[in-house]
Amino acid sequence: MGCFNLALIQMPVTDSKKVNLDKAEEMLRAAADLGADMAALPEMFICPYDNSKFPEYAESADGPTSERLSRLADDLNLILVAGSIPEKDADGKIYNTSFSFSRNGSLIGIHRKIHLFDINIEGGISFTESDALAAGKKATIIDTPWGKVGVAICFDIRFAELFRFMAQEGAHTVIVPAAFNMTTGPAHWELSFRMRAVDNQIYMAGPSPARNNEAGYVSWANSIIVDPWGRVLEKLDADEGIIIHEIDPGYAESIRAQLPILSGVKQEGYSL
Repeated sequence: MGCFNLALIQMPVTDSKKVNLDKAEEMLRAAADLGADMAALPEMFICPYDNSKFPEYAESADGPTSERLSRLADDLNLILVAGSIPEKDADGKIYNTSFSFSRNGSLIGIHRKIHLFDINIEGGISFTESDALAAGKKATIIDTPWGKVGVAICFDIRFAELFRFMAQEGAHTVIVPAAFNMTTGPAHWELSFRMRAVDNQIYMAGPSPARNNEAGYVSWANSIIVDPWGRVLEKLDADEGIIIHEIDPGYAESIRAQLPILSGVKQEGYSL
C-alpha cells in the first residue's frame, strides 16, 4: 500500500462562511506545498459551533461549499476529508456531516455524525446538539490509494464499538474532525485518541478548530496524530497551524501481528 503524508488543518473559525472557506483553502494549499497526500479540516469549519447558527449556514451535499472543496482536492491532488458542515438534507433535517473527496475531486465518503453531543457537565459545559441536528446511522470508511481510512466526528470517539467495527472492516487510520471544549478537552482529548489507537491498533487523527476565547463555544484545539502503539506523533497547541506526518499502513499491520488484539476478539461474545 505504501506510506502517505497526512496533514491536519487547525484553523480559526469566524462567523463569515466566506472568510472561513478562504482560510481553509489558504491552509490546504500550504499543506499541499508541505507534501501532503491527504488533508483534513476541523469539525464545523464554516460556521460557529452554535445550535442557533447551524440552520443559517446549512447547505445541501452538492452545495457551494462541497463544490469548492471538490475543485480544490482536484487542483491540489489531495484526498480531502473536509471536516464537517451543517448539511441540510432533502427531508429538511440538518446533519453534522463530513464529506470526503478523492484526488480528482469526486465524492468518496459522507459521514453524518452518529452520536450527537448532548451533555451536561456539572460545573462545566452544557450542550444539546440534538436540539438542532439529526443523527446519522452509518459508519464511514473511504477507499484510498493507501488502503481504508475511517471517518468519524467528535463525540463519536466516545463510543469504542464504532472504532472496533471500522478496524475490523480494514481501516488502518481513522480521522475524527472534532471540537472538544475547555471542560472535556483537558480531561479527555489526548486520552480518547490514544485509547482508540491502542484498542484497535490504528492511527488516529483529530483536526480541531483553533481556539478563540471570545467565542460562545471555545475549542480546546490541540489537533493530534497518534500511532497504533498509542504514541503522540504530532500535536498543536491552541493556535492556528498545520501538522503533517507520514502514515505507514504496514506499521499498523506489524503491531497487530506482534500484539494480536483484533485477531483475538471472541467473535462469539461473552457470557456470565
